[in-house]
Amino acid sequence: MTMETVEDLVATTEMVANSPLGTELTEAQCASLAAKASVVGLNDGDYMLKKDEVDNKLYVIISGAAEVVIESIAGDIISLHLLRVGDMAGELGFLDGKPRSASLRAVGTCIAYTLCRDDFEDFIKEDPDLMYKVMRAITRTVHDILCKMNSEHVEMNNYIYKQHGRY
Repeated sequence: MTMETVEDLVATTEMVANSPLGTELTEAQCASLAAKASVVGLNDGDYMLKKDEVDNKLYVIISGAAEVVIESIAGDIISLHLLRVGDMAGELGFLDGKPRSASLRAVGTCIAYTLCRDDFEDFIKEDPDLMYKVMRAITRTVHDILCKMNSEHVEMNNYIYKQHGRY
């Protein structure tokens, strides 16, 4: 898929159904969500999100990969995590509208579908069940990330203080 054809892409029911957001949704709900979503394509090194910006969008990677990065005090770019197909980005900013804590940039060609919070909030009255299920999927993802970070924190502490592990 070339970047020229990406511009012609629209979010589809299948894209939503095959993503973490669509796990509990009916086909009709996936179609409703897809109708509110848009597709963005990026080339290698292009930024999807930038630290300290507010954009109120949720991103779901549907092709390629993106890396979560921060800039060190010395100005070096540090990669924190690699997101692959099916991973979400921008969950917390989507929920609370606060500035991003890190940047997200494409690794190779990356395509994602996005959902704007303002469009999503239409479901409060249109389909509260859909809204509940999507919020539960987002919460599940954030919970998984938090559990992984906690585990890594414990491992790092054990390594630093030489406790409870093999060194």
